[in-house]
Amino acid sequence: MNISKHISIALLSIVYVACNNAADKKEVKTETDSASAKPAQATLPSKESFHQTMDGKQVDLYILKNKNNREAMVTNYGGRLVSLLVPDKNNKMTDVVLGFDSVQQYRSSSEAYFGATIGRFGNRIAKGKFTLDGKTYSLFTNNGPNTLHGGKKGFQDVVWEVAQSNDSSIQLSYLSKDGEENFPGNLTAKVTYTLQDDNTLKIDYQASTDKKTIINLTNHAFFNLNGQGSGSILNHVLQINADKYTPADSTLIATGKIDPVANTPYDFTKPTAIGARINDVNQQLKNGNGYDINYVLAMNVSKDLRHAATVVGDQSGIKMDVYTMEPGLQFYTGNFMRGKNTMKGGSKDEFRSAFCLETQHFPDAPNKPNFPSTVLKPGTVYKSTTLYRFSK
Repeated sequence: MNISKHISIALLSIVYVACNNAADKKEVKTETDSASAKPAQATLPSKESFHQTMDGKQVDLYILKNKNNREAMVTNYGGRLVSLLVPDKNNKMTDVVLGFDSVQQYRSSSEAYFGATIGRFGNRIAKGKFTLDGKTYSLFTNNGPNTLHGGKKGFQDVVWEVAQSNDSSIQLSYLSKDGEENFPGNLTAKVTYTLQDDNTLKIDYQASTDKKTIINLTNHAFFNLNGQGSGSILNHVLQINADKYTPADSTLIATGKIDPVANTPYDFTKPTAIGARINDVNQQLKNGNGYDINYVLAMNVSKDLRHAATVVGDQSGIKMDVYTMEPGLQFYTGNFMRGKNTMKGGSKDEFRSAFCLETQHFPDAPNKPNFPSTVLKPGTVYKSTTLYRFSK
């Protein structure tokens, strides 16, 4: 059966689930039903609202365009993707990335990671500790007992230098000094955003160090393919090309096991509505208040891009294909969004109104010797590429 037939079946199943399970799925009833919402009209921020000096560096907003006049907005505060315009099934330009109208809103947000480049280490490190060459490093614990996304001041809170830029591409660079957030080594990180003519957003990562360290770079874009402000993402149809995942404990730390997704709510090997099983009785879903789990794409880093996932917006018809060289994919369904922040154009970050697909190494890899290594040595260069390709 091809993906189009799978998607049709998945969308029909949404109606069945909604009609038959509304009484016992009370959590869904509090969410905006994307089936009744219209794709949101794109409202873009002004460059002036990002002009600010922080830490002695100039913050700005940069606009990327391809030959089709598609548009992406990037700020060097946190190396963030602010906006991404793609056409929906009716050729209406739709902003599929959640973001803010000003740099000050990013700084004051209760959610620190909207659109940000994450480092030095994306995802969680158990109890904020890891050992390298016999030395134990203690990090700031900012997620219960664990370290999340680099610690207290990760890469999302720094001003990146603009190394190169042109109409369709921008390269940002940041020197994370030895001991920053207690990570070893002077690490030079670079991230390059390119808006390609085939409506693909390409993100290239590169890093080098003068001392052995650990690294796990990713991007934390929050997507809604019906458009920011259009409501719940539970009716989006998702396929993840992974038949295994890394189970997590009650603090969302990977246990070290690698389990099959078959016969679990984590099985997205066929196109399935995101919300079809999100309220199933399952301890890990309960721990994460929804999906917040790493999928095993492979047990090694690839020099070639692998097709990780496909998502289709149920109202817009926009399809996003994700390709990566990374071995893992973290799937998150906006479970801790609570409508506390006002986004671009006045919309709110309502519960489960966005999803994330973060390409990366596995969580807590420095403490799990059976996971792909995240160690970076002097004289070697960390390189990774991720593509978000849009079509309809």
